Amino acid sequence: MDRNNEQYHHASHCRYLTQYHIIWCPKFRFSVLKDGVDVTLKKILADICTRYGYSIKALEVMPDHIHIFVDCPQTVAPCDIARTLKSWSAIELFRAYPQLKRFYARCGVLWSSGYFVSTVGHISEETVKKYIAEQKAHDENEKKAKN
Repeated sequence: MDRNNEQYHHASHCRYLTQYHIIWCPKFRFSVLKDGVDVTLKKILADICTRYGYSIKALEVMPDHIHIFVDCPQTVAPCDIARTLKSWSAIELFRAYPQLKRFYARCGVLWSSGYFVSTVGHISEETVKKYIAEQKAHDENEKKAKN
């Protein structure tokens, strides 16, 4: 094993590196994460991750979806990470943007029920970071091509 040991975490009787790439969307995939909401959401997600002991490796908020790459304790299941990030961020965004809460008043939820999660191995970490960083430019190029 020729991996850089400083990236691994230690716990009693174990060494681990648990990283996940998680993607989720607003309900009905509406483009509501813009005009300052995106910046606020990044701060909210950073606060949530700090509170729960997750480390954000990469984060990009698109108008209609979020990409986050997190490093987390080995005791936390990926579904719990997604649930924590989605539930707390919805509460905080609704509090910060009452108009967003009114927009989604009929269904009462901000996020769609589903999400994507993938484990990220040590080898592909840089690839995932690059992919997330390039998402915004890729989306903008696709929109220009459609017009």
